[in-house]
This record gives sequence, C-alpha cells and structure tokens, in this order.
Amino acid sequence: MAPGKKAAKSAKKVITPLRPVPKSPEGAAARAIAATEPVAPKKRPGRTARPTSPERVAAILDALRKTYPGVVCALNHHNAWELTVATILSAQCTDVRVNIVTPDLFRAFPTPAAMAKATLPELEELIRTTGFYRNKAKSILGAAKLVSGEYGGEIPQTMEEMLRIPGVARKTANVVLGSWFGIASGVVVDTHVLRLSRRLELTKESTPEKIEKDLEKILPKDRWIAFSHELIHHGRQICIARKPRCADCTLETLCNSIEKTWSSH
Repeated sequence: MAPGKKAAKSAKKVITPLRPVPKSPEGAAARAIAATEPVAPKKRPGRTARPTSPERVAAILDALRKTYPGVVCALNHHNAWELTVATILSAQCTDVRVNIVTPDLFRAFPTPAAMAKATLPELEELIRTTGFYRNKAKSILGAAKLVSGEYGGEIPQTMEEMLRIPGVARKTANVVLGSWFGIASGVVVDTHVLRLSRRLELTKESTPEKIEKDLEKILPKDRWIAFSHELIHHGRQICIARKPRCADCTLETLCNSIEKTWSSH
C-alpha cells in the first residue's frame, strides 16, 4: 500500500470526542419540581356518559335554539317548486352558489310548466356552475314535466308522492315538506348534520338514512325541522369540517369530540 493511502486510512480512525453540554441549573430545578407534582390522568376524548340521554339532548336543543333563533332554510325560494329545484341543485354544491344561479333560472322558467318546455342545453347553461350540471338538468327537466303533468303544477305534500319526482330523494323531500309546508316528515341529514351528529355523539352511524332514524328516536318531533336548520348553520359557521372553532362554540361544554381544537373541560 502506498504511504499516502496508509496515512489517509489512519486519519479516518481518529475521532475527536465531543464534550457533553452541561445542563442549566434552571432546567434541572424545573425537572425536579415536575417530578414531585402529581400527574392528572388523561381523560379519554370522544366519550360522553349517556350521550343521548333526554337531559343532554334537551341541553343541546336549548343551546341551538338560543344561538340561532328563528333560523330558516338557507336556500332562497318563493314557493315549494323553487325550493324543490334549489334543493336538487344543492347536491355537491354550496347554498351560496345555488342562490346565485336560481334567480336567472326562475326568471327564464318561472313555473314547472314553463321549465317542462325547456331544452337540456338551455338548462345546462343556466346551472353549469353548480357542478354535475348535466345530470341536474335532466333531473329538474324531468321534475318539471312530472309536476306540471301529474300534479297540476303543485308540489305534493306527502313523502311517497315527492319521491316519485326525478331528482328528489328523502333529504330533498324532507327539506321541502318541512321548510315550506311545515310537515315534520323526517330529519334532514346533509353533510353538516351528518358531521355534527357524530361529533356530538348523537349517533354512531355513517349513512344519512341510519342517522336520520337515530335522530328521530331521540329528538322531539316538533324540533325535527328547526334542528336540521340550526345544525346546518352551526356546521357552516362554527363546527366546520377542518379545524372547528371550538372556542366560539355554544355547544362546547356539551361536546367531547376527539376532533375538538380547544376544550374547557
């Protein structure tokens, strides 16, 4: 081996030890004090004793009522037909966007009979920004034809009849029957109601149909309509999907969700 390479190899073996960094007296003192203090047991989040008890449900309803007095449907409408169409358009779309679109739509086609005479391209152009506009155009055109042809231009007032209307599922029917006719046919379960009902431990289900059944069991029937509106408004403003504003929430003391961003208890 060449002398130069042997020297380089030897140099690699020389390691200078690092001198330990002395710990500050303040840090040592703090650790000593912490070691003597009792450690409070961590409360397991997301668990509430008897979460659907009548007392807790009543407290939640009372807080919602006081937070959103006189709350109404966020979709702008002047009659049951307009509300039906607006609710169909609100699928996978914000109510704000729907409220921007519907004035021009109803100005062009103000009644079911008028809309039944529209062409798909005409409807598609007017509702394009609501997303899935081709399917929605087919739904509202089919709805206009059925309502004007079989129901005399009037939205029916029963769940069974409403479910015959193209584009109308149970959620849409509950919205129209409850918000316009004042008929508590069920509980509206949209994305906000689904999320908040689970966070508040009012249900463990994950599908709208099963969640609706759970809510109907624990909520007084005369609160079905308002409860949905209140929870929808709360979900939009406070209990948002990401980083809920728990510090501003009037339900915070009643909530033990693992998704909380702040807690007073």
